Amino acid sequence: MIKIQVMGPGCPKCVKAEKVVREAVAESGIDATVEKITDFQDIASFGVMSTPAVAVDGVVKISGRCPSKKDVLNWLGLS
Repeated sequence: MIKIQVMGPGCPKCVKAEKVVREAVAESGIDATVEKITDFQDIASFGVMSTPAVAVDGVVKISGRCPSKKDVLNWLGLS
């Protein structure tokens, strides 16, 4: 199972990032969990200084901007 972590305090861009990730996972049919991380200490532990950010299996894939659905599918190896 793939673990995807969406990081951000809850700003509009962070909410959009989580929505895009969840939609991409649902459409892909892949076995993945999506976790929302809002605690700044937890976010900083990934080395992230700018949100929104997304990590796949603990590896930060994007930081400081909202991913596209295509980005997420690429990270999952589906595009």
